Amino acid sequence: MLEGRDNIQRDFDRVERWAHANLMKFNQAKCKVLHLGRGNPKHKYRLDGEWIENSPEEKVLVDEKLNRSWQCALVAQKANHMLGYTKRNMASRSREVILFLYSALVETPPGVLHPALESSAKEGHGPIGAGPEEGHEDDQRAGAPLL
Repeated sequence: MLEGRDNIQRDFDRVERWAHANLMKFNQAKCKVLHLGRGNPKHKYRLDGEWIENSPEEKVLVDEKLNRSWQCALVAQKANHMLGYTKRNMASRSREVILFLYSALVETPPGVLHPALESSAKEGHGPIGAGPEEGHEDDQRAGAPLL
């Protein structure tokens, strides 16, 4: 176990030397160590002469139990916020425009339609490609911006 710890510390030292050689400095407050697995001795590491904090989980990575459910919940929440923003601020309510903007702003797997988008599609906006000339005058207001 000590050999692994020494290798990790050596990597931190190498990164530190590289940063100094390139006249860069790490923001120590943003540097954290994520200890993976159970029964991990949670060794301490140093960077630029200071101890690096431990963290039980990090933003878009995984938690110490290798669980990604927290990340999935955050991604879903962000997607829902973006969908709400898109729906509130659009002049056009056509399904085609909503899908285009949503897919441009939030990456979704192919063939997956968010339930809120499905409800917009069921409000009588017609199939994708149906425009004002096909009886959907409210889909695109003349001269109105999309966002």
